[in-house]
Amino acid sequence: MAHKLTALLAPRSIAFVGATPRRDTPGNDMLRIIDRAGFAGAVFAVNPNYEEVEGRRCWPSLAALPQPVDLAVLAVANARIEAALEEAIAAGARAAVIFGSLYLENDVDPPLAQRIAALARRANIPVCGGNGMGFYNDVARVWACGFPAAREGRPGGITLISHAGSVFGAFAHNDPRFRFNLVISAGQELVTTAADYLDYALEQEETKVVGLFLETVRDPAGFVRALEKATAKNIPVVALKVGRTPASAALAVSHSGAIAGNDAAYTALFDRYGVHRVDTLDELGTTLLFFAQGRKAAPGGLAAIHDSGGEREMLIDLAEAHRVPFAKIAPRTVARLRERLEYGLEPVNPLDAWGTGRDFVAAFADCFAALVDDPDAALGIFFNDIRNGFYVSEGFAEACRRVLARTAKPLALATNYTQLRHDSLALALAEAGVPVLDGTVPALLAARHLMAHRDFRRRPADPPPTVSPRREWRARLRAAAPLDEAEGLALLADYGISVPPFAIVEGVEAALAASRRIGFPAVCKTAMPEIRHKSEVAGVRLALADETALRRAAEDLVARLGPRLLVTRMAPQGTELALGMVNDAQFGPVVMVAAGGTLIEVLRDARYGLAPFGPATARRLLDGLAIRPVLDGVRGARPADLDALAEAVARFSVLVADLAGALAEFDVNPVIVGPFGVLAVDALVVSAQQEA
Repeated sequence: MAHKLTALLAPRSIAFVGATPRRDTPGNDMLRIIDRAGFAGAVFAVNPNYEEVEGRRCWPSLAALPQPVDLAVLAVANARIEAALEEAIAAGARAAVIFGSLYLENDVDPPLAQRIAALARRANIPVCGGNGMGFYNDVARVWACGFPAAREGRPGGITLISHAGSVFGAFAHNDPRFRFNLVISAGQELVTTAADYLDYALEQEETKVVGLFLETVRDPAGFVRALEKATAKNIPVVALKVGRTPASAALAVSHSGAIAGNDAAYTALFDRYGVHRVDTLDELGTTLLFFAQGRKAAPGGLAAIHDSGGEREMLIDLAEAHRVPFAKIAPRTVARLRERLEYGLEPVNPLDAWGTGRDFVAAFADCFAALVDDPDAALGIFFNDIRNGFYVSEGFAEACRRVLARTAKPLALATNYTQLRHDSLALALAEAGVPVLDGTVPALLAARHLMAHRDFRRRPADPPPTVSPRREWRARLRAAAPLDEAEGLALLADYGISVPPFAIVEGVEAALAASRRIGFPAVCKTAMPEIRHKSEVAGVRLALADETALRRAAEDLVARLGPRLLVTRMAPQGTELALGMVNDAQFGPVVMVAAGGTLIEVLRDARYGLAPFGPATARRLLDGLAIRPVLDGVRGARPADLDALAEAVARFSVLVADLAGALAEFDVNPVIVGPFGVLAVDALVVSAQQEA
């Protein structure tokens, strides 16, 4: 069964509307481009003002064509696009490409873009654009682009889907090392979204890796389904998501909302589905090239070989900074290297193998092979600043080819400087199966992504804990009155998260009576409902050793802030963490785990997960915190109970998933963690009812 985008991306017939003989215009370039693509289907030029364009008969209208077409490419002015699309639909076109921006001066309501989208939806046809550059399908030899480029159709396994036309052009029009099956400029995504394109790419047998340049996700459910398909098919997805703004933080009530901002949901989404998030176009490019080799990282770390001691030291520094592990080579590998290296060179990884240069091709090939063969080598990279026409560079390229032929592990050559004259040699290596990755840091990051993909595929099943709360909390959250701290603690306890004994009281004498039941040392806090962040008003008194200290604290709180108090027992000493939740409009509840206490917004040491999840995911989030080593115990302190902590985080994820839609924000800060286990000692709940 054909995919719903087949008529758009792999049509059998195309009409180019707005064809013109005027050079350096989309209406002319699109015809010359389709000829260069080698498209074997029917091609029609349409424009009532010409009889012939670029050697083709020019038809006056789509209605005049001898047959309906699969795809209508509309290179007409904004003022003409609506009529052109209506004509295409009436003539039986099954898909359209729109280059125009769809902005009209003195437009009516609804504006042109919305009218075009409504037309396409009623006709049930996919549309690429508007405000886009079209696409290249190098496998089907369909180039529906309105901008000239001296590219060649070199079909391969890389798909790139971009919201930015400039990114589309940068990758599609410059570097022949990139062998694409599809490059798509998605534009405004009037009806056809990145999720649709991703789904189509995942159905193509040529696709080895998909790159995404995303401004937003307009079809969250469809995007999640596509990521699930990528996971099932084991096709890596690499995403550069822009727009990491803190705009929503200004509206947040809780610390969690202030820290998470708009981007936490994407971070959590990508973590769940193993999407490899990159920060720059260079990192995107090198990662796509390395994944497109089609080899899977083995267990272990990076094996690297150099001809420079100084550049090797630079690599070691950068690898530590970017958390890229090196393979710990075995004694047998050390022995192989020692036998092959010239005198004075140390048999280590990363390896500087340049001595006098005697028999250097064979020496480097043998040493690189020894490193890559090591059981702890996940992949291998040969670092060298190659250049065209230099015999040493040619020799290093040959060494890479020899090692590639004898290993199944990923292998690349990486440069340390990006402005090298190495185009022809880099292309020759790429065609031999050895990607050339430009730049030390992008190459290291690409290696890290390959190893991360290996680790993602090996994640164990991680079912969320089964929890049966005794109280109907959703109904309580729908009530007009907000939950106070006592109810927040009760909610946590109902989901199996430990909290200290506590009591809500009115006045000093009631506080004293409660503390006699609960015990000392005590904690006394204001419980006035209008005070959300108690520490900001000096509303918390800790470590009250006896009734005298408690009375003094309670009297002060009542006098300054009001009579309502919460009395609890002082928690044992431990590390302070925070749990939080924000409800993302696209992807649902997002759990935050962070360094807690008063430093939560100062350190901003946080990790995010989509709820619900199990203890293994919770442990992975915890392991990503900068504060994580403290939990193992420092300066003689006993380590925290990490199993109990992971279980508590997982239970919190179940809580917020159960109450999705009813909760807007949730802060649990601090959570005290130690060898005794976990205690949640403060809670701020913001219901969706309150936020509305």
